Amino acid sequence: MEHFLTHAEQPVAVRHTRRASRPWPRWLRYTLPGAWVALLFACLAFTPSLLPRSGPFQGFVSGLSAAIGYGLGCLGAWLWREFADRPARTPHRRAWQGFFIVAAVALTGALLLGWHWQQRLRELMGMPSPGRAGYLLAPFVAAVFFFVIIAVGRGLRGVSRALATRLSRHIGPRAARATSGLAVVVLTALVASGLLWDGLIAAADRTLEVQDTMTDEGVVPPRTALRSGGPGSRIPWESLGREGRNFIGRGPSVGELSRFHGTAVKEPIRAYAGYASAPDAEARAALAVDDLERAGGFDRAYLLVVTTTGSGWVVPEAVDAFEYMTGGDSAIVAMQYSHLWSWLSVLVDQARARESGRALFDEVHERWSRLPPGQRPKLLVFGESLGSYGGETAFSGERDLANRTDGVLFVGPPNFNTLYRAFTDHRDPGSPEVEPIYRQGRIVRFSRRPGTDIPPASAPWGDSRVLYLLHPSDPIIWWSPRLLVQRPDWLREPRGDDVLGQMVWIPFVTFWQVTADLPLGMEVPAGHGHVYTAEHVDGWAALLRPEGWSADQTARLRDLLLAR
Repeated sequence: MEHFLTHAEQPVAVRHTRRASRPWPRWLRYTLPGAWVALLFACLAFTPSLLPRSGPFQGFVSGLSAAIGYGLGCLGAWLWREFADRPARTPHRRAWQGFFIVAAVALTGALLLGWHWQQRLRELMGMPSPGRAGYLLAPFVAAVFFFVIIAVGRGLRGVSRALATRLSRHIGPRAARATSGLAVVVLTALVASGLLWDGLIAAADRTLEVQDTMTDEGVVPPRTALRSGGPGSRIPWESLGREGRNFIGRGPSVGELSRFHGTAVKEPIRAYAGYASAPDAEARAALAVDDLERAGGFDRAYLLVVTTTGSGWVVPEAVDAFEYMTGGDSAIVAMQYSHLWSWLSVLVDQARARESGRALFDEVHERWSRLPPGQRPKLLVFGESLGSYGGETAFSGERDLANRTDGVLFVGPPNFNTLYRAFTDHRDPGSPEVEPIYRQGRIVRFSRRPGTDIPPASAPWGDSRVLYLLHPSDPIIWWSPRLLVQRPDWLREPRGDDVLGQMVWIPFVTFWQVTADLPLGMEVPAGHGHVYTAEHVDGWAALLRPEGWSADQTARLRDLLLAR
């Protein structure tokens, strides 16, 4: 944005009114308006976000925020001069001296307050302190990132000026500047979104594809015909992928289930198709359901359709809790649609999640609906994170969810989930966004503490239930481009119990802070951020209500999963 500024406005070191001073190197020359806004954004970036950060990571966020602020400050100064029809003025040396004094005081105060808020946030989540020494690295890391980003911007400005000089030989100077500026912006956008971004995603996908061929220690092919990859299975063990093999090769054994219930139980069925098991989503869905049917999945009392996260991960606490609660008289089917990590899949793999979720549920429902009504298993759906997005896409609304399933559990839904957003945006007046009430909770309900009464506790809840589990500190739930310019309701209303009251909405800054929280979502203790464990037990208890199941069993199962 400095492209619009005159050379006279740009140097930090200016000539004294009586004698000339030696000019500073070009890379140290900055505009005063841009510097003030950069300082403001850098200090604001130390305000609390959703999740605790290390010092270096806080420095990265602060440096990025400062660079954004510098660009906005430069743009604002240029617009002011254009509208006011005023020329650029060289700031006095004392103006810069005043800036440096204010900057030293403001950054010191922001660093100390940031440390205090980080400590309080860690206390809320039961996390240890990272130590002052590590947090003191934040200003230095911020400075490095700020200088690098500004240097890149100036490099692009230099390209634009060189191009304008060449074009001015053939067209007018103003047209040359406008054309060159537009060309550089478009080219940069194409490179960033196309070659660079797509290249990084492709590289990550190839790297993770190699990891998909690995098998975790202790995971071995099943010896039972009740699991994919086992004897008689139509799906080779090698094609399941790393997370598919974890899902198939782990889980509670018949002995563990029997000891928990104090009686003999059935062995659960698990079916899974990996990314390499079939060429596309429809083929993988058909193959997974074929294997489910072969193993006798449609003869069980409960049938669960799981939409996985990007890497094909099936949340172990969710499926283990389901099998414990159903006494093993259950079947679970899932399939993989990507190799990417969950938080990255949220940004780039939405189409695959949508296609996968719809294909798998439709395939299961088609075969399930052919059975006589009295012989059909209870049909349930589960999805966590991007899996909830894929799971939602098979349905048009709350009535469709109730009519075609016997229960749905969605956990940590991304903010762009179509149904989640519709239910939340049209919630009953007076209910908060962190725990909304939709149409008096007749079908769809939300809970951040499912072990307690799920609101509205006094209202009737139908036989086919839909439950969303949320953590107030989960960045996956709250991340949205709307944070750039619009304050969300969850920051207007009283904060959630693991979110500091000092967290406020700041244009542009809050969006980048919540974006930076995305990869940290799994780096916090259970019950916070994007880490859901024991909540699955309470969620299934509210949906399944198995006969003879007690609150004591819920507590025992919760402790069992937390111990793992």
